[in-house]
Amino acid sequence: MIKHYRPYTKSRRSMSVVDYSQLSDVKPMKRSRYRIPSPAGRNNRGRITVRHQGGGVKRLYREIDFRQFKINVPGKVEALEYDPYRSAFIMRVLYKDGDRRYHLAPEGIKVGDAVLISENAELKVGNRLPLKNIPVGYNVHNIELNPGRGGQIVRSAGSQAQVMAQGSGYTDLKIPSGEVRRVLWANFASIGQVSNPDHILVSMGKAGRSRMKGIRPTVRGSVMNPVDHPYGGGEGKQPRGTKRPKTKWGKVTGGHKTRKRKKYSARLIVSRRVKKIRKK
Repeated sequence: MIKHYRPYTKSRRSMSVVDYSQLSDVKPMKRSRYRIPSPAGRNNRGRITVRHQGGGVKRLYREIDFRQFKINVPGKVEALEYDPYRSAFIMRVLYKDGDRRYHLAPEGIKVGDAVLISENAELKVGNRLPLKNIPVGYNVHNIELNPGRGGQIVRSAGSQAQVMAQGSGYTDLKIPSGEVRRVLWANFASIGQVSNPDHILVSMGKAGRSRMKGIRPTVRGSVMNPVDHPYGGGEGKQPRGTKRPKTKWGKVTGGHKTRKRKKYSARLIVSRRVKKIRKK
């Protein structure tokens, strides 16, 4: 659910947040959280490689078990929690052997629900099993691309992939972008949709909320000087002035394909995503 505020200030008028009342009122596990240094867009040499990052409130990282190696060990959802490092909610699972771990929480799961990681697990939300045992039409998330490596794709809030076909050792999945991709059917995936699907409807409302998240301001190239950007200079509003769109450093963008033609995973892509056409 999305929570809206009364417009007692200009920024509050358009601001909205996710309603966190559905989460458990518990403190996060101390042994599963730690602070990680913020690179602020810098590489290992200290040079800025991603602009407009830095600052923001301090956060503690939650260690999520994406690999989920507790095969055939029953577990129970102990709590649903907020994670400052991801858009989805997380759930604390207590296993029968006494171990506690954080997992991505699927949409619709509740405190007290049972979860199981097994080849013969029941086809219900929260359970995890190999793709070959999931029927066509089911939605899955936190999908492995390499056996034993853990979930790597379809992990953000509200995302889900659909099982399209099974055969020849591969499962065809329609991922959120619309691309149909083949994945080894021995790889594990979790049943259901990732929690917090309303995340996409959140409105920041004010610039300060972006700064709290570590997002710094972006300046348009057209308002820069000619020395700073290919679009800069001129009196008043000027057109781009270049034949093709360019970055700040003159690199041509817009329609330029960046994927390598001979990439090893190209043979696993059944059909590309449908390109969105902008309405003029």
